[in-house]
Amino acid sequence: MAASVTDYLRAHQERIVAELIEFAGIPSVSTDSAYADGMSAAAKWVAVHLENAGIRKVQILPTARHPVVYGEWLDALGAPTLLVYGHYDVQPPDPLDAWQNPPFEPQIREGRLYARGVSDDKGPMLIPIKVAEAFLATEERLPINVKFLFEGEEEIGSPSLEPFIAAHKELLAADYVLSADGAMWRVDLPSITVASRGMAGLEFTLTGAAKDLHSGRHGGAVANALHAMAELVAGLHAPDGRVAVAGFYDDVVDLTDAERAALALLPFDSTDYLAQTGAPATFGEAGYTTLERMWARPTLEVNGMWGGYQGQGSKTVIPHEAHAKITCRLVPDQNPADITAKVARHLEIHTPPGVRLSIRYDHHEALPYRLPTEHVGLHIASQVLADLYATAPVRVRMGGTLPVSELFQRLLGIYTVFFSFSTADEDFHAPNEFFRLQRLEEGMLAWAKFWEMAGIQE
Repeated sequence: MAASVTDYLRAHQERIVAELIEFAGIPSVSTDSAYADGMSAAAKWVAVHLENAGIRKVQILPTARHPVVYGEWLDALGAPTLLVYGHYDVQPPDPLDAWQNPPFEPQIREGRLYARGVSDDKGPMLIPIKVAEAFLATEERLPINVKFLFEGEEEIGSPSLEPFIAAHKELLAADYVLSADGAMWRVDLPSITVASRGMAGLEFTLTGAAKDLHSGRHGGAVANALHAMAELVAGLHAPDGRVAVAGFYDDVVDLTDAERAALALLPFDSTDYLAQTGAPATFGEAGYTTLERMWARPTLEVNGMWGGYQGQGSKTVIPHEAHAKITCRLVPDQNPADITAKVARHLEIHTPPGVRLSIRYDHHEALPYRLPTEHVGLHIASQVLADLYATAPVRVRMGGTLPVSELFQRLLGIYTVFFSFSTADEDFHAPNEFFRLQRLEEGMLAWAKFWEMAGIQE
């Protein structure tokens, strides 16, 4: 890599950190309309910094909800075109009282920058913007053609992205996607994510009486919606941890012996994992290791369950309603619509007597994804990380879901290479989210090297 680019990035590290602090201080929570001003401010911030970097045709393009920020630099004749993806929206900061500093007042402590969204995804997505700036400031060109797509709805399932991509196929045409979203598995081991699970979800309500009733006067005469909910939710799994929904595993592609052997070779320690999570023991589907269950087996989780009186003290009522939210993580070749229908049918069949079931579909769906082992971007990423960290990166799977990878593959016919420099321990989606500033520097060096190598690929 040209020394001038490296020198530029290192010389401007302090300014880049200050810009990240400014960016992370913008409250861009996509799920809550109370943060609408923050969403607008974040989109404008990204557009301004793309323009300042020297990127052309920067646009803030509207969608049904939050806008997409687009920009391009396409003067590298004969070189491949990469579509750089990231998202400027963040998760809600709640619970606020669990933060050591206000979530949108970033603080640096012991080499870590703490703020909501700083790891997911503002720190990682700032990296390619700064790398473009470094190339254009020192060499007046990029080694490849680059299109930037930064969306504002990833944290709510990217509902506007599919119609946006479908309407802008020519604008977004590229050889493949290089994603600033995602995360490395561990901070002490370079890794590349080559697969992620899909998702399906729904919310349901059980209703008994027309209103809450006095538990003394009516107890024993009508069904308690919370009792019924507990029974229904408990029946979603068998005692051995398998999902009890009929047909749930029908389309699951089992791991091959070679794939299981490869996972077994990864340096995973259950004791360390339990210490990290704070859980007393691992739990899940019998017959599979913890990594297999997290990365390559489908799951059904209850994400929330509520109803009845929850204030201080007691209130002797029979709650008339109970509610629950469910999401399923899916593996090849499961289909979100099929799984949602099967879960709904299970709930209908097993609804206890005395209550009525209603279901609401949230359409937070995504298909599973897998990057081919021979993909050129995967090989470049592997070489870059091996050179940077002096050890070969491991190829891992993601237990979570990144809907964009499937959308890009289905709508544009291109694969996504995940090249994020956040790590899975940085508490994204939780209080005290942080991003290691060392990873900011390492990420910029790695992205610059990736672009340079991609530009000389035949």
